[in-house]
Amino acid sequence: MKQLILLFAFSFLFIKCNSSNIKEKNIGLIAQKAMVVSAKIEASQIGAEILKKGGNAYDAMIATHFALAVAYPVAGNIGGGGFMVYRNNDGTKGALDFREKAPITAHKDMYLDGAGNVIKNKSTVGAHAVGVPGSVAGAFEVYEKFGSLPFKELIQPAIDLARNGFKITKKQAASLNKAAAKFKKVNTYKTLFEAEWKEGSLLKQEELAQTLERIRDFGSAGFYEGKTAELFVNYVAQLGGIISREDLQKYTAIWRKPITFKYKDYQITSMTLPASGGICLAQILKSITPYNISEIKHNSTKYIQLLTEASRRSYADRAHFLGDIDFVNVPIDSLTATDYINQRMDNFSWDKATPSSEVSHGKVLGYESDETTHYSIIDQFGNAVSVTTTLNTGYGSKVVVKGAGFILNNEMDDFSSKPGVPNVYGLVGSKANAIAPEKRMLSSMTPTIVEKNGKLKMVLGTPGGSTIITSVLQNILNIAEYDMGMQESVDQPRFHHQWLPDVIRMEPGGFNSETKTELKALGYTLYEKKALVIGKVDAILVLPNGSLEGGADARGDDAAVGF
Repeated sequence: MKQLILLFAFSFLFIKCNSSNIKEKNIGLIAQKAMVVSAKIEASQIGAEILKKGGNAYDAMIATHFALAVAYPVAGNIGGGGFMVYRNNDGTKGALDFREKAPITAHKDMYLDGAGNVIKNKSTVGAHAVGVPGSVAGAFEVYEKFGSLPFKELIQPAIDLARNGFKITKKQAASLNKAAAKFKKVNTYKTLFEAEWKEGSLLKQEELAQTLERIRDFGSAGFYEGKTAELFVNYVAQLGGIISREDLQKYTAIWRKPITFKYKDYQITSMTLPASGGICLAQILKSITPYNISEIKHNSTKYIQLLTEASRRSYADRAHFLGDIDFVNVPIDSLTATDYINQRMDNFSWDKATPSSEVSHGKVLGYESDETTHYSIIDQFGNAVSVTTTLNTGYGSKVVVKGAGFILNNEMDDFSSKPGVPNVYGLVGSKANAIAPEKRMLSSMTPTIVEKNGKLKMVLGTPGGSTIITSVLQNILNIAEYDMGMQESVDQPRFHHQWLPDVIRMEPGGFNSETKTELKALGYTLYEKKALVIGKVDAILVLPNGSLEGGADARGDDAAVGF
């Protein structure tokens, strides 16, 4: 019997950093039916194999998610959380919030000393930094609503990967070696991550394999109850943390109504609060709608200036208004209204920068990780999912649960420990994002789906802490305004502004000296740093003939797999 041979492929693409315009147009993997793009080839292959078996995008999402928890420990996780935006083949859309929560005994002053000052590193390193994880609950919510294959088939590849091991990349070896001292400082035993890593080293995780087997055999209770929960809670308590069995048992993921809005001929669907991405993306794109973007040269002085000023105003609103909508009344409709957006841009001038010291939040009618990870999936049935998940900073809190083998997040730092005091990403917040028991912390995650003329056009997202929003923004504009291909778009140099600190972050070597000189003359402060990465975008573009082009970011080890 003649069988269809499925070709898995991925390409290592190199970013040309000596010019603001990439000379050669890189074309990503082209697939006819289905595709998975994620941070690691192992996870993309596992997700694509599930699709090959007849599974849908949601089955592949679950398989990819657990595979990343094994193959990408810096951010893939079962000890963290995230968000999913989806679009079914009939056009229906929705979103899932599986963001971490503050423990029941958390309080707004828990990271302050007796004088009311923030205690350095308490919200970022160690057991005090850990929020109640949502990733496993999120996977089961997705499975119960949309899953089609047996759950055991979806998680078994990750179990096998953990037990048998995989070869780590050069970038992973460098990352693990850099983090070794913190793993050693935080934990009471020598974790397996503290070895001397080299490219090609085999990473086996038997304890994690056993934890995944308990999830396979007992469902979400295999994580939030029983042996895993006991190991989790006991070890956190040993380290001085406050997460309890009750915290784990009470955790639930929540289906949300996503943020949807128009940008010219495009319908954009993105995540709502407690992810700030959808609101900020809507604000920025609406702010620049009056301008003929396609006639402004890509990554030119005027282009960077316009996006910077729109971003500056949006991030100022983010700091003041945004928080968990289950706890605070956020005026979403007002913040994304065209009249309000136009009023916010009234004082924009092409002649000079608007200092952030002169930009506060707007007046309305009514009341972010460097090492997050994102994956995009389109299945052979036309369903699409966009998922961003994280431990917050690289390897989260550095706590590796003894006997269970998984890393815990440090998401408590995404709350405002003290109004006006920046977090690890330099983001400031207000009372809207203050710590409260069982509250979800504000996020910059921006999983996004784009449609044109009612048809699926693009699925995208990225890690990058506070830079997530502007990275997604620039990739949407690359496609919508500059007619780029997906890989070509992902390869472009990126920049970022977030109100405070008042600097434009630029990828080193990606922008020409003339542009930088002109921006400085207008009053902008530029910040370039060697090895600075602004996002690792993983995206899929639906081409006019219906085939799919993957955009896998060469800033990481990211890979597209399809058939």
